[in-house]
Amino acid sequence: MPKIVFLWTDVALWLMALSALAYVWRVRRSPNLRATWGRVARDTPAMCSAVVLVAFTLVGLLDSVHYRPLLPPVPGAAAGAPPVYAPVVKSALDGLLSDTVLTRPEKNYSQPLAANLFLKETMVMDGKPVRDYPRLRGAATHLADVEKEHTGDVLRRLAIGLAAGLGVALLAAAILYACLARHAGSASEAASQLLGGQSDIPWRAMTVTFTLLCLAAGALAGLSSGYHALGTDRIGNDVLWQALKSIRTALVIGSLTTIAMLPPAIIFGIAAGYFKGKVDDAIQYLYTTITSIPGVLLVAACALMMQVYIDNHSDLFDTSVARADLRLFLLCMILGLTGWAGLCRLLRAETLKLRELEYVQAARAFGVSHWRIMTRHLLPNVAHLVLITVVLEFSGLVLYEAVLSYLGIGVDPSMNSFGSMINGARLEMSRDPMIWWSLMTAFIFMLALVLAANLFADAVRDAFDPRTRRYKPSRLARLGGFLGRRPALAAGPRPSKSGEAP
Repeated sequence: MPKIVFLWTDVALWLMALSALAYVWRVRRSPNLRATWGRVARDTPAMCSAVVLVAFTLVGLLDSVHYRPLLPPVPGAAAGAPPVYAPVVKSALDGLLSDTVLTRPEKNYSQPLAANLFLKETMVMDGKPVRDYPRLRGAATHLADVEKEHTGDVLRRLAIGLAAGLGVALLAAAILYACLARHAGSASEAASQLLGGQSDIPWRAMTVTFTLLCLAAGALAGLSSGYHALGTDRIGNDVLWQALKSIRTALVIGSLTTIAMLPPAIIFGIAAGYFKGKVDDAIQYLYTTITSIPGVLLVAACALMMQVYIDNHSDLFDTSVARADLRLFLLCMILGLTGWAGLCRLLRAETLKLRELEYVQAARAFGVSHWRIMTRHLLPNVAHLVLITVVLEFSGLVLYEAVLSYLGIGVDPSMNSFGSMINGARLEMSRDPMIWWSLMTAFIFMLALVLAANLFADAVRDAFDPRTRRYKPSRLARLGGFLGRRPALAAGPRPSKSGEAP
């Protein structure tokens, strides 16, 4: 049995996942929350984005289960000797990708789907030095004649991957159809909801999005069975493997930093708006001072102090992964404790309005304590602002991590992240010929994650904020209007014909 390793960010990420499940259970028991999230569920771009976000989350959670493999016993060791574990920490995602082309490094750059290195080297052939592109040692090793077999082999693996992805998508669609038929009680009704789009929840659009994801994943998996599908970087590591490992870093930065900034923002924001006076002045002075300091300089100073502490206490870490993980965790705390001023200012303004309403004044007149008024009357009425800010801040923090890593004050250099990929590719773009695949991969993965988060955040904002909520007719109403159907008249006396008594 391997030894399970509990990293700081692993525990935090899984606790957030369990908290999300608990919130889903609470939503199912609350009619108001269920109706509000129902408006989100009727938004087609939001639900398609939710499918993409779930896929990214599953990859991140798989990469958040770490362990140390058990080493074989030393020859001649005693029967009761304690087990010895490898010093290398792996994740469940590493275990799934082990013994594949993704984990076989090359000597240097290689283009996507290439069979040779990107740079020429001096080789000895038939006793003579020759400058040529050497063969890869971890990919395309099954090809005897590269010029004749390469194109056909790539197309064959691509077709197999697409077929496997389509099979998974069809299986998921069949399961969804069975569930809809059981819920609706009619197979024709389920078909109209899934294929015809005659449902408030956009099942058809979600199915199409999931199918495209399955096809993309299947194509990459099929090509990666024999090639580096997206090429390798300067030290020969597979670019697709780096992108998959960077998803966890982006999720940790986006979610854990947002959670870290909530306590000071909520406490100071509500307290400043409720008590006013000297408390409000002190809190305003505090967050005004913080926002006056350039954010990058403040984060850089805190990150450098953190790095000095980690370097001076290296004996506290048994592996390099634990050291890099603690740096990522502390970076999230630093970003959270230096970025709460915006939400605090927003909550203060909302609390200033709420404290003058009748129910708050009545509670104060009846002698209810200040703490109870803030927790039972004010906090639930500003919860929509907190939720909207949490979702909106996620995508901004993912992009902010890329900027920090580009400046050299982000995550540990040994940890994969989109910012590290962009930082490593900045000099590659000036080469001739250009090395473009590392930057393109980081751009595509970040675009998919951030765009999905932004679209989902827009729907959450429209659903929870009554001031920006727009009227959107249901899908069935829009379909009826498109087909020329008129809405049914309200119940009441029918108009009489001319000449007839009412």
